[in-house]
Amino acid sequence: MNAALLALVTILLWSSLALLTDRISHLPPLLSVGLVLTACGLAGAVRLRRWRVSAATWLTGVGGIFGYHFLLFAAFGRAPAVEANMIQYLWPLCIVLFSPLFLPGNRLAANHLLGAGLGLAGAGLIVTGGSFGLRMEYLPGYLCALGAAVTWACYSLQTKRLQPFPSAAVGGFCLVSGLLSLALHFLLGAPGPNPTGADWLVILLLGLGPMGAAFYTWDAAMKRGDPRMVGALSYLTPLLSTLLLVAVNGKRFTPLHGLAVLLVTSGAVFGSLDTLRPLFASLARRRRTRRG
Repeated sequence: MNAALLALVTILLWSSLALLTDRISHLPPLLSVGLVLTACGLAGAVRLRRWRVSAATWLTGVGGIFGYHFLLFAAFGRAPAVEANMIQYLWPLCIVLFSPLFLPGNRLAANHLLGAGLGLAGAGLIVTGGSFGLRMEYLPGYLCALGAAVTWACYSLQTKRLQPFPSAAVGGFCLVSGLLSLALHFLLGAPGPNPTGADWLVILLLGLGPMGAAFYTWDAAMKRGDPRMVGALSYLTPLLSTLLLVAVNGKRFTPLHGLAVLLVTSGAVFGSLDTLRPLFASLARRRRTRRG
């Protein structure tokens, strides 16, 4: 399976992430992350022998997966779901912007800077609610969402710099991250309700889908393809994810959110024009060949 197809499969799985995490946002973040990641790790333990990787790989994997999902769940518990979801989906843009830092030879051009400006404008519109003053009551959630975006971008790019390792090792990263989350939850004595029967069903779905199989397909896509191309395709995720939140969870979608979606997505596309142009040119050549 090529990188583009792997990325599209991941996008479809991740589009349900915000929808499901919003359903269990009432649970303590460390408990939620711990249960879901442990479920994912146990499911991947069938390939235990492929978890033998270097210490640096373990550190990157556990740090990225644990850090991102803890911040994501914390954001949903501290800010409105639609706003937090859109801010954390700045990570595709972060992948493009951070590429020169992680992958030598990839320089930022004018289109990258324009894309960054549009993306930040969209995020700023969400945070301010269209006014000049910050909605301070949601600021911790907004910061957690932004931290999640940066964490996932750094994790994804760092895997390109590590020695090659099997994607099956991601199951080990999930299991360790899940156990770490549960240990911290019980050590800190975080208050909150225990999962109900409905919560356990959501936890299982998350562990099998957007926080399970999607990790493996994403890792394979990043290894096989240009991260900027994979990041460009990932810009479809916030659109699908936000629409699912609105359609299924009954979240309110305002014209302000629509403008923010447009700005973030446009910024992401501008940020990866140098990757998209060859893709479009290749598609055009194939069409001409078929017609001829």
